[in-house]
Amino acid sequence: MTDATAKRRGRPPRTESADTRDRILSAAREEFSERGYEKTSVRGIAKAAGVDPALVHHYFGTKEQVFESAIEVAFAPALTARDAVTEGPLDGVGERLTRFFFGIWENPASRTPLLAIVRSALNNETAAAVFRRLVASQVLRRVAAELDLPDAELRAELAAAQLVGTAMLRYVIKVEPLASADAEQIIRRIAPVVQGHLTGP
Repeated sequence: MTDATAKRRGRPPRTESADTRDRILSAAREEFSERGYEKTSVRGIAKAAGVDPALVHHYFGTKEQVFESAIEVAFAPALTARDAVTEGPLDGVGERLTRFFFGIWENPASRTPLLAIVRSALNNETAAAVFRRLVASQVLRRVAAELDLPDAELRAELAAAQLVGTAMLRYVIKVEPLASADAEQIIRRIAPVVQGHLTGP
């Protein structure tokens, strides 16, 4: 084995590690977006990233773990949802959270990876389990912790169901007239319902 071969098969220098990891994640997001969870492979991700498949396993482990890491990066804007709960009075939390949620979906840069995540979760139980775990631990429990109300987790889940269900019909299934309705009109109609779930009796 030559020195060059040994270097390719070994761990990359620390100075290259962050760049390689980011390149793999970027390739993974594109692969999952284009192919969905089932048709995406670690080998395909590695090829798109220009690395050996062993490096994908080294940094992330299994395909499921690669998917979860890709979701965490793409889902990062949603992790600040708790701020929408805490940055004002409780009687306005429904509108703030609804406006925040649709702000993410209306932005093409954040909508594309979210669509990939949702489509993968709809078509594959492994992807769905990863999605549920991330949403529950990173978003819903954080929002529930700020409510300080009875059944806070159930309230947060019902609010999320209202928002995600609307997003599914508008952005994924594209049911009309919802798909082409003005976002402000949707926010005005949905926000009071979300408010009711979070703080109602």
